[in-house]
Amino acid sequence: MHSQVRQVRRILRGMPTSDGAGVRLTRVIGTPQLPQLDPFLMLDEFGTDRPEDYIAGFPSHPHRGFETVTYMLDGRMRHRDNHGNEGVLVPGGVQWMTAGRGIVHSEMPEQQEGRMRGFQLWVNLPAKDKMTEPRYQEYGPERFPEVAVGDGAWVKVIAGKVEGVAGPISQPATDPTYLDVRLGAGAAFGHVLPEGHNAFLYVYEGSARVGEGQEAATVGAGELAVLGPGERVRVEGREADTRLILVAGRPLNEPVARYGPFVMNTQAELRQAFEDYQAGRF
Repeated sequence: MHSQVRQVRRILRGMPTSDGAGVRLTRVIGTPQLPQLDPFLMLDEFGTDRPEDYIAGFPSHPHRGFETVTYMLDGRMRHRDNHGNEGVLVPGGVQWMTAGRGIVHSEMPEQQEGRMRGFQLWVNLPAKDKMTEPRYQEYGPERFPEVAVGDGAWVKVIAGKVEGVAGPISQPATDPTYLDVRLGAGAAFGHVLPEGHNAFLYVYEGSARVGEGQEAATVGAGELAVLGPGERVRVEGREADTRLILVAGRPLNEPVARYGPFVMNTQAELRQAFEDYQAGRF
């Protein structure tokens, strides 16, 4: 009895945009073609060798009601917040920030030149957790286990579990999986995801064959594949050095009211967020 493989439901490319003080990004989730994939609200990829594309950074800005997940591939970013927290994200590091009831923070490049590349993912919080205390789960590259999963296939485990090896980040509300997968040409990786979790993968180098049989689809660099229902994911590298992130989470199935840096359940809660921020209550 074969477990059902998740096939590709949609393939889409991101849209160029800018955020912060003019940082150039590609927005992949959070666009008109894919406004959200519950519980994921936004996915931005940033990647440039040009300092003018990133040097102005993200000056102080507020968040309430969700989580931001920043994964650095190249470059260094310093963050500070209004609760006195400060740190530097280095290549291979991850910051999982739960904004909860409110935080004001900045994310500024800790470099004047060179490459800056990575991802920021926004993960929704359930209504019961939206006004929780802010917190961070922040780890350097040495904290993320890398598992060899076959000939020419490696997985860095950020959240979730691969072959009994767990990543350091946990969030009971959405039970996320976040994997960085590296595949050689012809190398394959199969992974069982929790039933009912929404899942996507984003190829950022090379290309991959996703799914099984006649329905399998080729996903190229810069493309996001929304995965359909099933028990497991199957991915095969089509090029010598294929890199992708595989992300899944439990959908919240709650109403979403969002505006800019605030994500709540109702318009009244959004108005309250603006009032609290303007009154300095974050």
